[in-house]
Amino acid sequence: MAVDTRPVPISESHAEAPATLNEAAPRTLGLLDQLGFWGNVGVSLLGFSGAIAILAPYGVQQLSFAAAVTAAVAGSVLGGLILGGALVLGARTGAPAMVLLRGLLGAKASFVPTALNIAQCLGWAVFELVTITIGLQALTSDGLPRWLCLVLAGAVTTALTIRPLGWIRALRKYVSVLVVLALVVLAVGLLRRPVPELTGSWQGFWLAVDSAMALTISWVPLGADYSRHSRSGRAAFAGGFVGYGLTQVACLVIGLIALAQLNEDGEKIFDLFIGLPLGTVAFAILVIRESDQSFANVYSTAVSLQNLRPSLDRRVLTVLIGTLTTALALTINIDDYANFLYLIGGVFVPMSGALIAAWLRSRGANWNVASDAPVRPGMLAAWLVGFLCYQVINPGSIGYWSDFWTEIGTRLHTLGHPWLSASIASFAVAVLVALPFAGSPGRVADPAGSRR
Repeated sequence: MAVDTRPVPISESHAEAPATLNEAAPRTLGLLDQLGFWGNVGVSLLGFSGAIAILAPYGVQQLSFAAAVTAAVAGSVLGGLILGGALVLGARTGAPAMVLLRGLLGAKASFVPTALNIAQCLGWAVFELVTITIGLQALTSDGLPRWLCLVLAGAVTTALTIRPLGWIRALRKYVSVLVVLALVVLAVGLLRRPVPELTGSWQGFWLAVDSAMALTISWVPLGADYSRHSRSGRAAFAGGFVGYGLTQVACLVIGLIALAQLNEDGEKIFDLFIGLPLGTVAFAILVIRESDQSFANVYSTAVSLQNLRPSLDRRVLTVLIGTLTTALALTINIDDYANFLYLIGGVFVPMSGALIAAWLRSRGANWNVASDAPVRPGMLAAWLVGFLCYQVINPGSIGYWSDFWTEIGTRLHTLGHPWLSASIASFAVAVLVALPFAGSPGRVADPAGSRR
């Protein structure tokens, strides 16, 4: 079945996302809506504690504070430019993220990144539910039962996905200001305490950049699920680049300062936040708001599944997916955060390079999202070559997978270079390989879906 990319009139200001991909998507999200949404998404409880992946990348000496902050800013800016380009493409075509990949790789070939994105979204959703649970338990003196916190977080997450555009508008109207105030409270409280000097080197700088970029790049295969509802490409770009970038940098820097202040008695970063003046209130706001992260991942899992079958009802899918992620969070242990980021980078950074190359050549015009869009071997090759490039520079540390790529990287002399970033190199390689093939999108599915 064809995907309907025709815009719904903007006057329908309270229109909701369609239940299936066979229905037209409303273009009702303005600049403030998208700044609010992406600004909130950029703040994550995982980001505070996950700042350790910036400060102390696996296998290298800890970075100095200046190096870690610079890496956080550089990775967020570079990742933000890529995210912004993907959001513009979604706004211009009106197609969700995985459907966009029909025009990039071909309809059948798009099923491969769709499956990977579903796995990524499920993984992030489980991470987020566990993180919300840890936050809720930290807020209560007696400690609520873990299972109860997980079930509550899963239920709220699932409920938000029923009316996704309504939730995005609510974030802008009622939540964004509270989140900014909470960040200010935490930053001021931390800076009023003695901040020990974080000594270290710049040796692992590019590994830290890879981690920061991966945080942002992880949203590229989800971004168009939301920017397809944008009123303009400029608003979509600003929402992602400015909104997400600013708050991610703030989140990571606060996390770095907090890591420097943790004592050696096993103090946890969330407990440190709660002990600050007004810290309990600020932390409670961030814990409750964290549901926007789990919401986005559950909702995008459903929309990704619709690329496989457009007639599926997203409301039914999100209820099933929300139940599944809650069950997974109750039963499995998922705590290898840094390696999860490196895997995301290896897969989606080079894919983003191919996508940006296609955007540079076409600007989203005549993008083919038909169910029979032809396979594009050149773009698939660009993605594969970029993926290989990433792995031989940054093999990660996951068992046999890492050992295999480390051996290859050792033979090619691509490992251990402080100046070499796997993210930047793989992105650049994918762009260069893709550019010669990027100007031939094939037969146009629906010219009316192109939007400037």
